[in-house]
Amino acid sequence: MILNSSSAFTNIPRKIISLVPSQTELLHFLELDTETVGITKFCIYPAPWRNTKIIVGGTKQVNASLIDQIQPDLIIANKEENDRDQILALANKYPVWVTDVNNLDDALQMIRDIGQLSNRTKKAQSLVDEISIRFANLEQNTLNLSPIPAAYMIWREPWMTVGGGTFIHDMMQRAGLLNVFRDQTRYPTISMEILEQSGCKSLLLSSEPYPFSSKHADALNLILPDVKMILTNGEMFSWYGSRLLLAPDYFISLIDRMRTSN
Repeated sequence: MILNSSSAFTNIPRKIISLVPSQTELLHFLELDTETVGITKFCIYPAPWRNTKIIVGGTKQVNASLIDQIQPDLIIANKEENDRDQILALANKYPVWVTDVNNLDDALQMIRDIGQLSNRTKKAQSLVDEISIRFANLEQNTLNLSPIPAAYMIWREPWMTVGGGTFIHDMMQRAGLLNVFRDQTRYPTISMEILEQSGCKSLLLSSEPYPFSSKHADALNLILPDVKMILTNGEMFSWYGSRLLLAPDYFISLIDRMRTSN
C-alpha cells in the first residue's frame, strides 16, 4: 500500500529498504543502522553501508525478487527519483512511503515524516531545527546582494538544465542565484543558442547526474566566453536529507567565490 500519512503507519519498522540516496543518508543520521537492510547501488553514503546492506538495484530499476526475499515492512521511495510502475507493484505487497520534495519546506516535512515513521521523532525534529537555523544564516548572508543570473546544467547531449518548481531551483534561489530558466518546467532541454540569449552570467556545471568536469568547462568557455563556468557539487543542490546541514555553508562559499572572480 502507498502510505498517505505517516501518522497512519502505526507499526515501528524493523526492516526498511531505501530507494533514494539522500534519504538513505538520512536513515543513517537517524541511527537506523539495524533497521535499514536494503539500499540502491547509488546510495553512496554512508560508505560502510555499501558492504553491510543488501543492494536491491538502482533507483530506476529495482530487483523485485531481492526485495521479496527481504520482506520489508517499509520501503521509502520518491516520486521523481523512482519508477512509478515499479513502486506501484511494490506497494501491492509492502507498505511504501513515497516522498515528493520540491523545495526546502517539503524537505523539512519529509524529515519529520520519516522520523515519525521510524520512531525517531525527536532526533528528526532536532535535525529540522538545525537545518532551519543554518538556512536562516544563509538568508542573512544573501539578503542585500543582487542575485546572480545563472543556469544549472544537469546533462549534456542533449543539454539539460533546471526549471522552476524543482528542489534545485529552490536551492539556487536560497543561494543567491537568479535561475534564468525559472519560467520553464522541470528539466528542459536547451541549445547553446538559447543559453547564450538567456542572460546567464554564471553556468553551474553539476557533478551529478552527469559528471561535468574541467574539460567540459573549458569547451563551454570557447562557446560562451562571457559566461563564468562553475563546477558545482550537485549533492549540495539536490540532496534533500541530512546533507542539507552542509548546503548553506557551501552556498556561502560558492557565491563568495563567484562574486570575487567576476
